[in-house]
Amino acid sequence: MDLLQGTIGFKRRFKNRLFSVSCVIAAAIALLFFLLILFFLIKNGMTHLNLTLFTQDTPAPQQAGGLRNAIIGSIMVSGLGIIIAAPLGILIATFLANFSGKGRLAKTVRFVNDVLLSTPSIVIGLFAYSLCVRPFGHFSAFAGAVALAMIALPMITRSSEDVLYLVPSMLEESAVAMGIARWRITFKIVYRVVSSGLITGSLLAFARISGETAPLLFTALNNNFTTLSFLKPVATLPVVIYQFALSPYKDWQNIAWAGALLITVAILLLNLFARFLARK
Repeated sequence: MDLLQGTIGFKRRFKNRLFSVSCVIAAAIALLFFLLILFFLIKNGMTHLNLTLFTQDTPAPQQAGGLRNAIIGSIMVSGLGIIIAAPLGILIATFLANFSGKGRLAKTVRFVNDVLLSTPSIVIGLFAYSLCVRPFGHFSAFAGAVALAMIALPMITRSSEDVLYLVPSMLEESAVAMGIARWRITFKIVYRVVSSGLITGSLLAFARISGETAPLLFTALNNNFTTLSFLKPVATLPVVIYQFALSPYKDWQNIAWAGALLITVAILLLNLFARFLARK
């Protein structure tokens, strides 16, 4: 009997250790690829990072230039996209978490949100093209922002709903017992309690859409000059990196490496800041 129990215990310990070692190996492989990506970006991009990159627009072949127009365009498009998506996503999440219960409408909204979350970005870009480009006859930064907003919206909705479920029900019940209106409870109490979580979800969505390329090819397109108009085509870092990296010109490829390092560092810092807020 003792021998049988010892054998069973040995098998359980062996399976547990085998699973633990497999998890460690998988994590090490993922970390290795991440470090390799950073290594090649730093190796090829660091030498081309200079002040010109931030003060001059994208150049013609064999000419000096930088990424000023692309940096400004990325901030414009991604910023407007998150401004559109964040309030909508938080309000949808509030409806799902606090007002809908488990009704049929809530299930339908969650299903549609999950479908939109897994929709390829190029499909969203094509939809934004049909919605905001073809009717007006020209590409624009606003069309690009709409495409990015549709990508960020389901992410913000999902993360905000999860955060809102963490609010203690006793807190809301106490406010209701005091006769406070439900909308005031939501804005004055619930949102304040989970404000860091809502901001974290929006920042992670912003980091996600900052690197999107395919939707912007259908909407914002590109521009060789700096523009602050949302009604004109604009250059963005992902699109410029894509075009310059595939070009036969060495100087364009060098700028693409510098731009790739720049956007990677920016997204990494955004993610770290979002994690910091989540811990706070």
